[in-house]
Amino acid sequence: MEKVDCIVAGAGVVGLAIAREAARRGWETLILEAADAIGTETSSRNSEVIHAGIYYPAGSLKAKLCVEGRDKLYTYARERGIAHRRCGKLIVATQEGQQATLAEIASKAKACGVTDLEMLSGEKAREMEPALSCTSALLSPSTGIIDSHGLMLSLLGEAEENGAALALNTSVVSARAEAQAIVVQARDTTTGEEMEIAATRLFNAAGLGANRLARSIDGLDPRHIPPLNYARGNYFSLAHRPVFSHLIYPVPEPGGLGVHLTLDLNGGMRFGPDVEWVDTIDYRVDPRRADHFYGEIRKYWPDLADGGLQPAYSGIRPKLAGPGQPNADFVIEGGETHGVAGLVNLFGIESPGLTSCLAIAAHAVALAQ
Repeated sequence: MEKVDCIVAGAGVVGLAIAREAARRGWETLILEAADAIGTETSSRNSEVIHAGIYYPAGSLKAKLCVEGRDKLYTYARERGIAHRRCGKLIVATQEGQQATLAEIASKAKACGVTDLEMLSGEKAREMEPALSCTSALLSPSTGIIDSHGLMLSLLGEAEENGAALALNTSVVSARAEAQAIVVQARDTTTGEEMEIAATRLFNAAGLGANRLARSIDGLDPRHIPPLNYARGNYFSLAHRPVFSHLIYPVPEPGGLGVHLTLDLNGGMRFGPDVEWVDTIDYRVDPRRADHFYGEIRKYWPDLADGGLQPAYSGIRPKLAGPGQPNADFVIEGGETHGVAGLVNLFGIESPGLTSCLAIAAHAVALAQ
């Protein structure tokens, strides 16, 4: 039986960041990815935003790892030549009663270490963005955008430079805890051939499949596997000259951050995601959802013309909280918590997972020392 120091299940942005961190420590690292390419699910179906760390409860993993990860990610992108831009964003109140919500967001963000937010009057915000309609706004200068595919290619490249290997079309069927190792049964999805690989450490970074993979691990108490909910976020694009230079976010809504305007690195505008609770992984975007988008977008951009929005893409967020429940924190647990030495499970890695990827990797690897 082949044996390695470390297996990472999942080649999304978090799995690749973990593989890079592990390989740089000299661990013989194998990345197993069921798809035929890296980052085909949540990692490539998001807004590509570098978040500042504004919305999360003080002391939560999301707050801590987002603030740490933001700074690490800007440094990494600069050093590795990954396309990115610190464009800033405006969180906008479109009704008088929402100004108190902005103040509350600013207060919570400060408690998490985000100290550069600036409250703006509606007039000041419109000086920055003449097409904007709002009563007040919160400026976050540390928010930005990044080429997520370039980031993942860089993380993979650096992991491979340090000896890591990637096996695509290879799914983890099951695993079992033994005295000195975790034995992983893997399957080649193209041939059906199965193999067993022993590893000192197993990082379950399978994203949407992490909860299922955890249930297949013999020796892991099911009490340590949280329920999973799928929240599809739909995006629409607009073939229009750029109107805004900042990202524009409404006041957050339950389950998400509202239908916001993000920019791609070429200045193109896209809108989303919304929150659509689903039971299966299905990335089709219903064009009829544009009706809702028009109403939400016109709250802060009233000049949006009819007929301009086109379905772009969707992503599915692995949420640990369901409809009507408070947003859940990341769950990242090692053997000291669940009792299986060498196993680190990562559950509910949704936004701000992209921003936090380097900090998540350092945190997860520390749990497997």
